[in-house]
Amino acid sequence: MLRKTLIVLAIASTLTACSNKEADKPKNAASASSATSKAEKQDTAAAPKLIIAPEDIMKVQSNALASGPVVTGSIQPERKADLRAEVSTIVLQVLKENGDVVKRGDVLVRLDETSIRENLNSAEDNARSAALALDQADRALQRLKTLRASGMTSLQALDEAEVKVNAARSELSASRARASTARQQLQRTIVRAPFDGVVSERKVSAGDTAAVGKELVKVIDPTSMRFTGRVSADKIAQVRIGQPVSFRINGYGGQEFRGKVTRVDPAANDVTRQVEVLVAFADSNQPRVSGLYAEGNIESTTVNALTLPEGALVKAGDKSYAWRINGKTLKRVDLNIGKRDQRSGHYEVRSGLAEGDVVMRSPNSSFRDGQAIEMAATPKVDVAIGANLPASTTIASGGN
Repeated sequence: MLRKTLIVLAIASTLTACSNKEADKPKNAASASSATSKAEKQDTAAAPKLIIAPEDIMKVQSNALASGPVVTGSIQPERKADLRAEVSTIVLQVLKENGDVVKRGDVLVRLDETSIRENLNSAEDNARSAALALDQADRALQRLKTLRASGMTSLQALDEAEVKVNAARSELSASRARASTARQQLQRTIVRAPFDGVVSERKVSAGDTAAVGKELVKVIDPTSMRFTGRVSADKIAQVRIGQPVSFRINGYGGQEFRGKVTRVDPAANDVTRQVEVLVAFADSNQPRVSGLYAEGNIESTTVNALTLPEGALVKAGDKSYAWRINGKTLKRVDLNIGKRDQRSGHYEVRSGLAEGDVVMRSPNSSFRDGQAIEMAATPKVDVAIGANLPASTTIASGGN
């Protein structure tokens, strides 16, 4: 009987202890929450008052956000000439080097003209002989016609004289054609610049054999540069002639160039399935070097959206936030960021801010949520800035 009584007492003690622990849980949770809230208040209270100037803040505004297909390619001149040999001979002299500026008509390359000049002299001699032969045959024909009128020659002799005249006339025409061809070949031994430009590539040197069709020099017009790009075939329906294009060129850092679509190729490439698009520069701001890689966007659609510059955003992993001015305090606001505008470099703000909100232009790592702020008065003397500030205040800075 005593044993049963002890067991009942033990069970009752255990249940009482459990009941006391359950009752203590809400008290412990309330104490932890109170401690956390108190710590946050102490942290905010410990943060010094932030003195800001008008240039430290900015107002959130709605701006035009452009988007469209990506275009990649290179910078190429519209006016370019690949000068090749039109006669088979030896290169005597190359007068221009890569990068040399040339004017229209300047001599670039001289070719050996010895054999061509001999052919010209021979053709001209043959033409003169043929002219004399034609003159003699024509006079003989006229004499026979006079004799035939008086019945002193036969009709056959007259016909033979006419045949000789026709043959002499044909020989003269052929000789003149050979002389003209030789004269043209002689002119082609001097290669001249077809327009004002720059020698972009020299292909031969003195002593080389210049066969017909061999590349000699290349000349480009650096003022006629354009963006020769390619667009994916599945995006080509969004491209129209006249659409604005913003792009960057490799070698020109962060400089942005503007242009517009001037031509869309009617056929896609069989291998890459891309369509060529020609983009003309919108102004004289263009590179002077051809072949540079370029990439940008064709602005096929434009919508109004809230945007912020990259410097006003703070990124922490996959999240982004900004510091909004909430009356006399700072408020950390989580943002839903969209795509980046290639033209301005600003990011689309899909949620978290409203038009007209005021945010810090250059957030600082020392900012605290709920921190007190105050607009700085315009100082009369620059040297006095910060000299009389209390120890419990700081000045907003643009660095992180």
